[in-house]
Amino acid sequence: MLDWTLLRSFLAVVDTGSLSAAADRLGLVQPTVGRHIRELEATLDAPLFRRQPRGLEPTPAALDLVEDARRMGEAALALERKASGAGDSLAGTVRVTASRMVAAYLLPEIVAALHIEEPAIDIEIVASDATQNLLRRDADIALRMYEPRQPQLVRRHVGDIPLAVYASPAYLARRGTPVRLADLIHHDVIGFDRADDLLQGFARFGLPVTREWFPIRSDDHIVGWQMVIAGVGIGFAQVPIAETEPRVVRLAVEDIGFKLPLWLTYHEDLRPSRRIRFVADRLADGLARRINSRKPR
Repeated sequence: MLDWTLLRSFLAVVDTGSLSAAADRLGLVQPTVGRHIRELEATLDAPLFRRQPRGLEPTPAALDLVEDARRMGEAALALERKASGAGDSLAGTVRVTASRMVAAYLLPEIVAALHIEEPAIDIEIVASDATQNLLRRDADIALRMYEPRQPQLVRRHVGDIPLAVYASPAYLARRGTPVRLADLIHHDVIGFDRADDLLQGFARFGLPVTREWFPIRSDDHIVGWQMVIAGVGIGFAQVPIAETEPRVVRLAVEDIGFKLPLWLTYHEDLRPSRRIRFVADRLADGLARRINSRKPR
């Protein structure tokens, strides 16, 4: 009998190509994943990976294992989800994944209220702009900026987060205040490094620009937002977040007409879990209130 713990680490290394990335995925440390691979190699009496310049490459012996190991993994995860969903107790852990902006700026007050109401529930928050795999149990509940399509997922449309244009008073005093979106072409706008969302947005408004036009670029949304607050330049921000920040002002340019859909989702096997439903309801209700209300400055 092969130990599923060893096979789980094996699949993570196959998928990620390195011990460190596999450890991050599994919530382990690199030496533990390395030990699992060595134990599995000893059990099978065959090497499973070759070290290459770009990472670990599976050997033919490893490739022969992958399909069967994945089927075993799917069965194990299905059992785990059903076991998690079977309990009627509120006590336990719920792992929630959300974008870094939502996790840092919208969730704290909601989680604080949830913890006061039900302290027996532990909340783990995965703040990441990468998509976590609910089928693989990377998280129990996901908050996503698009509608999930997998039929195995329960999904709820929480609301649509509008975007608007913001700058600090210090920047506006230094560079002047744009009155139209077209005026942004003469200003410093905080952009993305590799993502092309802003490039496409500017093109839709008849303002074709290149990546190099943005003087400051970062794909980290929190970094970009802090640059706006510091007066480095003008930025686009989620209204429910920006309206609570006294160090910026909203520019009276045309409505950019863009909203981010926010969906809450979890695997259908977790539907029976009272704990999952409780956390999902509190998150959805709290986020809907934040999206639909504007706090006074």
